[in-house]
Formats: sequence, C-alpha cells, structure tokens
Amino acid sequence: MLTKDKENVVKAGIHPKYEELTVTCACGAKYKTRSTNKVIAVEICSNCHPFFTGKQKLVDTAGRVERFRRKYEKVAKKSN
Repeated sequence: MLTKDKENVVKAGIHPKYEELTVTCACGAKYKTRSTNKVIAVEICSNCHPFFTGKQKLVDTAGRVERFRRKYEKVAKKSN
C-alpha cells in the first residue's frame, strides 16, 4: 500500500514529457490531445471518413453482392 506522499512519485529523467498538442487532419480539422509526440498529422479523421459521414458506398467490383442477392432471392421464393 502506498502512502499519501508516494502516490505521484516517478523517477526523474526517465519519463518523456506528456504535453498538450494539436492533431491536424488533411481535411483541415484540428483536435487537441495529449501525447509524448511533438506533432501528429493524420490523413483521415471522423469529420472526413466515409463511414462516419454517411457517404460510404458499397463497392462491388466482382459482382459478389448481386450474386448473393440472386441466390437468396430464389431461396426466399421457395420458402413461401
């Protein structure tokens, strides 16, 4: 059990500085956070990611989705 005067004691000189910084996205959005890094630049964030913005589209290059729909459309008709 730690005593009250030893709760926040860390060894001097071995820990990196944990400072506030601004994360910058390629879209221009900026966020404040804390890190041991000096600069954080990201390519995509929650403001511009298609999943979070609702602009995500299903890309069906091999026709898999259409084949799936046709297959299970037949199964649904047979069960009725």
